[in-house]
Amino acid sequence: MAQTVRPGVNLKLCLLVHITVFAWYVFILYSNCSLDISGRHPGARTYGGRWKYLTFINLVMQTGFFAVCVITDVAHLVVPSRSTRGTVLFLVSARDGLFTVLAAPVGTFVCASFWSLYAYDRELVYPKLIDHIIPVWLNHALMYLQHHRHPSRPKAILSLALFASLYLAWVLWVRHISGIWVYPIMARLSPLGLVLFLAIASVSMVPIYLLGEKLSHAVWSTAVIPDQSTTHLQV
Repeated sequence: MAQTVRPGVNLKLCLLVHITVFAWYVFILYSNCSLDISGRHPGARTYGGRWKYLTFINLVMQTGFFAVCVITDVAHLVVPSRSTRGTVLFLVSARDGLFTVLAAPVGTFVCASFWSLYAYDRELVYPKLIDHIIPVWLNHALMYLQHHRHPSRPKAILSLALFASLYLAWVLWVRHISGIWVYPIMARLSPLGLVLFLAIASVSMVPIYLLGEKLSHAVWSTAVIPDQSTTHLQV
């Protein structure tokens, strides 16, 4: 089975990088879940728990993505290629789809929107009192090192739109059931302002995806493009 690897990098090194990053995310996820949340925390013990925060969903998503990367690398290293061509291609397709459609655009959106609002007025998204509950270092865990094959653009955008719609529905459901907004900024906006805020936040993920697609093509335009019977393993 042919492989396409960035010059100077072998598959074992790819596996080492993936295991290291996966272990880091597992540690971050464990640290987040094991925090002794006090009654001062505005949301972790209310309806929906940590799962109503996009930052936490993104953390779980990144952890799952790197788990798939490790499994894919191991499959290439330890299993005979001829007997598992279909399985390996499925893993590669799952890995690339997860990264290009969700992990990269959602992760970028979370990082950009969170720190932009934080810089403007941290009380809108992350009140200062939380610093006494959640260590500051726990807010800094986002890393990307890979090239991946992108799915068709309509399919990717549709999948991203579905994810955004489901999360918005979840946010509104939490508000309906518990009477609280997931993020403080939502409580300060007028009805019209809230609609515009949610619409812009959702639509902004599309140009992020398109930017990632164009950057990937620009960086890898000179790389060898494997056919449908080859794997695409690059770091």
